[in-house]
Formats: sequence, structure tokens, C-alpha cells
Amino acid sequence: MRIQFTKMQGAGNDFVVLDETRAPLGLTKDHYRFLGDRHFGVGADQILTVRPAPTPDTDFEYIIHNADGAEVEQCGNGARCFARFVREQKLSDKDVLRVQTKKGVIEPRFAPDGRITVNMGRPIFAPEQIPFNPNGLSFTPMGSWGNWVLELKGSAGNALVSIATVSMGNPHAVVLVEDVDHAPVRTLSPPIQQSGHFPEGVNVGFLQIKNRSHVKLRVFERGVGETLACGTGSCAAVVAGIRLGLLDPSVEVETRGGLLGIAWGGRETDPVLMTGPAVTVFHGTIELPD
Repeated sequence: MRIQFTKMQGAGNDFVVLDETRAPLGLTKDHYRFLGDRHFGVGADQILTVRPAPTPDTDFEYIIHNADGAEVEQCGNGARCFARFVREQKLSDKDVLRVQTKKGVIEPRFAPDGRITVNMGRPIFAPEQIPFNPNGLSFTPMGSWGNWVLELKGSAGNALVSIATVSMGNPHAVVLVEDVDHAPVRTLSPPIQQSGHFPEGVNVGFLQIKNRSHVKLRVFERGVGETLACGTGSCAAVVAGIRLGLLDPSVEVETRGGLLGIAWGGRETDPVLMTGPAVTVFHGTIELPD
């Protein structure tokens, strides 16, 4: 089967975007895995699919698959690329879109400077809704919130790691570090993901606070590994920093792929707003294996 695709990136977080507004492609998990493969396929952190609106009050449906082929709930950098795609493909000329995701409706909005702001909805803190199982863990208060303490066992010995847990439609664990460039992202993230406290897996963010309005962040995503940027991870990290009393309501997030702007009012009912770039890299066709 031969299909058309568009390669896009948002702050270095890269995507294959597929148009299913006219007809479903009927792809399998193996197909998504092939498209995401950087050696044999196109190569991407996630594969994004544009589908028709499922309800009268939405414009499109947004489906996300990780590079390992698994479907996931949300992708913030992908949401901006999604919006850019439907505008460039003339699927919509609206300045504000209502897009249905697996975990709710998001609203990408085009800014005059060409960037895109996405209303990512409100953060979720209830452990059972993240989902996160804190049984057997101690809690250390900090700011108006606090951190859970994980004991991780590995070949190099045991380690205690403090994490703040939050969902932005997908689960995140945020670790505060003094120097993100030298943080043990690749060695510490898998044990956190495999700790047994996250039944649906977890994205692990390593957050360095430069000042109250500027942070540096690296994120190790479930089913992908470390990416150059993570939109929901940036939202989760800033929300965690604000609740821990370390950040102001508007923060510039410096990722390895570029800058993102995150704003949150601090109340659990306030939505998180994310602003950043979305760029089309190229269009192409590819033959999918049977």
C-alpha cells in the first residue's frame, strides 16, 4: 500500500502527519512502527493522523501513535503541527480550532507572529486519574504541593528519586535537577517508567530552573526515548514548578530543539497555554510493507 505523508517538526519534536479526512487508511501498529523507524521508514517521534470531526462542536479528531506503534493520549508539539497541517492543506481556514483527542478537546490558535498557541486543558493531579499508584511511597511537601519519593533499584545500586506527578492528558513524572545537561536522563528514566507505579507508563521530565520565568528541560518519553522537545512535558514541568512554589505563571522553556512558552494561572481549573513553532519539512509518498 502506497500512502502520502507530510514530515513536520515543532521545536525539534518531529512527526509524520497523515490525512484521513476523506477515507481511513486502515493502518496497523506495524505500519505506524515502520513509519516512525529512522532507518527503514520516514522517521519520527510520533505519527499524527487527521480525521473528521466526531461531534458537531469539534472541527477534527487528532490521533497520535508513538514510534513504537502504540496509540497515546496527547502530544502538545504535535497539536501545533496538526493545526499548521490543516491550514496548509486547506482543510480549514479557522484561526481557532476545536480538536478532539483521546483525553478531551484542545484548541490550537494561530498567533499573528506565525506561532501557534494551544489550550491544552487543565492539568490533572488526582493519582488515580494520571494514573499513578502512590502506595508505599513517602510524600515530601513543597510549596502548595510536594514530591513523591521513589526507591529505584538498578545494577549500580539503589537510588532515591523525588518526582512530581501530573497528567496533561498523558502521565508525567517531573524530576528537579541542578544541571539538566548532565542529568542521568537515559539511565534514570527507564527505572522510573518500570517502577510499577505508573500502570500506563510515564513520560519523565528533568527540570532545571534558571530563574522564575526561565527553565531548561529534557524529556524521556514512553515508547520513544528522549526527544528534542515535548509539549505536554513542558506543560507538566511548568505546572509542577508553579505548584512547588518555584516558578511564575508564565515561563519560557528551553528544550534541546527550541523554545516554548507555557502559561498557567495556578488553579486546578485553569487551562495550560502552550505557544511555539510548527514547521513543515517536506511532503512525500511511501510504500508500506504488507
